[in-house]
Amino acid sequence: MTIRLAIFGAGRIGAVHARNATALPGVEVAHLVDPGTDPAALARETRARVSSAAEALADADIDGIVIASSTDSHSDLLLAAAERGLAVFCEKPVSLDFPTVARVTQAVEAAGITCMLGFQRRYDPNFRAVRERIASGVAGPLEQLLMQTRDPSPPPRAYVARSGGMLRDQAIHDFDQARYILGEEIATVHAIGGALFDVGIAAEGDIDSLMVIMVSASGRMVQMANSRRSPLGYDQRLEAHCAREVLFVDNRPSNDVRIGGPEGARTARPMDYFISRFAEAYRAEMEAFAVLIREGTPPLATIRDGLEAQRLAEAAIASIRTGRPVTLTPDWMP
Repeated sequence: MTIRLAIFGAGRIGAVHARNATALPGVEVAHLVDPGTDPAALARETRARVSSAAEALADADIDGIVIASSTDSHSDLLLAAAERGLAVFCEKPVSLDFPTVARVTQAVEAAGITCMLGFQRRYDPNFRAVRERIASGVAGPLEQLLMQTRDPSPPPRAYVARSGGMLRDQAIHDFDQARYILGEEIATVHAIGGALFDVGIAAEGDIDSLMVIMVSASGRMVQMANSRRSPLGYDQRLEAHCAREVLFVDNRPSNDVRIGGPEGARTARPMDYFISRFAEAYRAEMEAFAVLIREGTPPLATIRDGLEAQRLAEAAIASIRTGRPVTLTPDWMP
């Protein structure tokens, strides 16, 4: 069976998904859709047809769609996939408007289609190993989870303006990771944030620095530290303190060479680009999407996971605004 995909979005992450899908045996990128850019070069590389959204969605022979286009297009494309009964992979977020996320999630689940959300950390072998060691009981019950996410440098101001802000754009991955590793929902969120160093980000009403304390439904503790700048490079670290083991995920260097000299030993800096850091995870995502279509294997991240991660982001935004912790219920809305 050859799986035929339509990929919406030929930008940075869309190109990654298109190339990864093309490299898979038995997978064909049939349509490449991006009215905002010229995808001709990528189409030649992936042997795809450049199509309009209407043309791609009207193709009765496609098996699934990959949504990596601008955020404002995600909800409509998800609803179109639900109407067609197509499997769909969608980059986060579903929408910047939380009621829209809830409405689309309900529609997708009611349609019974399989929807995989682009939380690539779930497919990273290191983070996945932490989750499996805790879930299996080997490490003992998890007590405290500490996570750091620091970008090498702030994004352009134009990107900040359309991204939905640091919590919905960057920190949402940490909120999802907390739920994934804990295996349960968060009950309380207390966040502080500010623009400590970037005046452009401050002018857009966003923050560049964030700390969050969360407590799970069973009382386990989570600490997040996030920043839009790190002299170290792309700083991605995790500690899971369990009853019998402490699990560490450290930064991945650009190479594994240790250099010794008169001033001592040193190693390479961590990777400075998230696509390089998570290259293996992005490949695993597309492979999992193909297996999902072919065999019906459930994804590691569903549209419901997208809704719940964004609920935590919205709660953190509310906490920063009020200076108070936010207590969550299953139907909490901002």
